[in-house]
Amino acid sequence: MLRLVRGVRAIVDMSYARHFLDFQGSAIPRTMQKLVATQLSPSFREAVTLLRDCPVPLPGDGDLLVRNRFVGVNASDINYSAGRYDPSVQPPFNVGFEGLGEVVALGLSASTSFAVGQPVAYMAPGSFAEYTVVPASMATAVPSVRPEYLTLLVSGATAYISLKELGALSPGKKVLVTAAAGGTGQFAVQLAKRAQCHVIGTCSSDEKASFLRSLGCDRPINYNAEPVASVLKREYPTGVDVVYESVGGALFDVAVGALATKGRLIVIGFISGYQSPSGLVPVKKAGMLPVTLLRKSASIHGFFLNHYLSQFQASMGHLLKMLDSGELVCKVDLGELSPGGRFVGLDSVFRAVDYMYLGRNSGKIVVELPHSVHSKL
Repeated sequence: MLRLVRGVRAIVDMSYARHFLDFQGSAIPRTMQKLVATQLSPSFREAVTLLRDCPVPLPGDGDLLVRNRFVGVNASDINYSAGRYDPSVQPPFNVGFEGLGEVVALGLSASTSFAVGQPVAYMAPGSFAEYTVVPASMATAVPSVRPEYLTLLVSGATAYISLKELGALSPGKKVLVTAAAGGTGQFAVQLAKRAQCHVIGTCSSDEKASFLRSLGCDRPINYNAEPVASVLKREYPTGVDVVYESVGGALFDVAVGALATKGRLIVIGFISGYQSPSGLVPVKKAGMLPVTLLRKSASIHGFFLNHYLSQFQASMGHLLKMLDSGELVCKVDLGELSPGGRFVGLDSVFRAVDYMYLGRNSGKIVVELPHSVHSKL
């Protein structure tokens, strides 16, 4: 096992190879590939560089070293590489929020809960790499390295916790989900249906509308075929009770206008503005917002997953049970229909981000990281 001296990981030279064997018996390499933000920019391609021959990091006492098999792509990857989340973080810094793989080494304290060879899903910075050091507290044991488990981390947990804490869902309530066929939208639709709500979901194609119907969505709206505002005004004249909003801009304006008396709007993102220099698309009705909310006794709530990490593990437990029992659909988009084909390898993360911002994905975008040939000594 790994030995610790005053909380710092120390390795006996003679046993280095034994300590650093993965569960298949292949030695962990000394170097790896990873994506690093080398400058701040809302353009992911400009901000991020694929680096080779980087040292494989060493896990601390409470950490796991995970060999990544799949990594998740999120709209907020651009916000992070643009330096919007934490201005104190300056380039170069690692990117990527979530991964799925096997534990190949771990610290002494972490070994009380995890073991070498164990499949884990995790949420931690620096997942766009062949190997990532993960705090054991942010890792969840999963039955296998199956990409569907990856969808539960950022996307699933955001929907589960935000609707539980802020949605006040109850049978019969009308729930509007924007970008409903995307990575987190698919979960919001299903969780609202489980609460016996009437669900309306916006999307960009008839194919996505069909997918939403398969999830139980009562009224998919393909905004390229029919105006969302007109549909809501005509079919829901008294408004909607809850909005799960991730688009921003004009759709945010529509959602505010569609709120029912005592309606609640949950902002989990505003992807329409992330690629702009400011990160925002101005909302036209911002000046009237206080009046609109007052007249309806309505409210707007922001949700940022990092502020609810105390509930993360519990939410993962619930979502895992739902997935394994067949109660939850976790659609994965590995890019088979993208122009360049399936997303395989760290270099395809750039294509995957482009694909997301073109609005092509259905479900959660996931990139596969095959076992690299240089991962054996």
